[in-house]
Amino acid sequence: MFVLGLQGSPRKKGNSAFLLSAVMQEAKRLGARTETVEVDRENILPCKEYVVCEKKGFCPIDDYMKHRGYTLLRRADVIVAASPIFFYNCTAQLKALIDRSQTLWARRYRLKLADPKAKTRRGFALSVAATHGKQLFEGLHLTMQYFFDAASARYHGSLTYRGIEKAGDMAKHPTVHEDVADAVQDLLSPFLDRRRLLFVTEQGAARSQMASAFAQIHAGAHCDVRCAGIRPAEKILPAAVGAMRQRGIDIEFLRPEPLSPVTEGWTPEAVVTFGAVDGLPDFRDARTEAWNLACPGSEDIQGWRDLTEEIKQRVQKLTDGLA
Repeated sequence: MFVLGLQGSPRKKGNSAFLLSAVMQEAKRLGARTETVEVDRENILPCKEYVVCEKKGFCPIDDYMKHRGYTLLRRADVIVAASPIFFYNCTAQLKALIDRSQTLWARRYRLKLADPKAKTRRGFALSVAATHGKQLFEGLHLTMQYFFDAASARYHGSLTYRGIEKAGDMAKHPTVHEDVADAVQDLLSPFLDRRRLLFVTEQGAARSQMASAFAQIHAGAHCDVRCAGIRPAEKILPAAVGAMRQRGIDIEFLRPEPLSPVTEGWTPEAVVTFGAVDGLPDFRDARTEAWNLACPGSEDIQGWRDLTEEIKQRVQKLTDGLA
């Protein structure tokens, strides 16, 4: 599983940063891959309301979201957003990222494209506030509810703390470590005992991505599905994206990943390769299959349709056997 942390505070070592760090450390202890984005330190421009996303599914703004942000949100099994309360909501820095998630909302609700992880992805919020008002976190909860919905995640819950004002207050909180341990265990429990399935191709740019998407949709509840390329391409083949889009499945923002980080600390139980794959490690005791399915030419629309159907059928058979 992959846990994405969004640190919305402009303070590098503030109380919400401490809280998010504690959550991410606990997630890593339970076996998760983790990555934290310091939102204030990335070039994330606010939404300009160009409306291009609602018509074409893309944001024309050339910044962090285009090159990295959307990919991380799509890759994540769990999204954890952290922010202090500024005027009864999250910081402007985190809000900019949230507003730019309108692109994901548009792809889901305007273009009717399904994120392969939509059935299993979870969202969680962390927040601290200096005062003690009863309504301190109401604005934040509403914002997170709709942010996670746009990102195809279910808002699973939150940890919020009042009266946290001075540096180090959160570290001194008497129950924070117990709170975090309990919350992370509950948040990640559905992901902990899943079967481990890996799809590999030379470039990780088409067949492995398609197979991974079908496996997520068909068996994400009981399979931890990953895909990689031995020598990964820079992006997924447009023909593969188009073939999946015809089926209403959205793999647009995913990117090929190299094998090493994908399998670090994680040993697959089943490995599927496509075509010639040189340099694949020996995953001892893993069930292995080689699917002799070649990519059609970029203009062969029917060929891509046939390939998509064949991969779907094989993935269903494979994952049913891993249930």
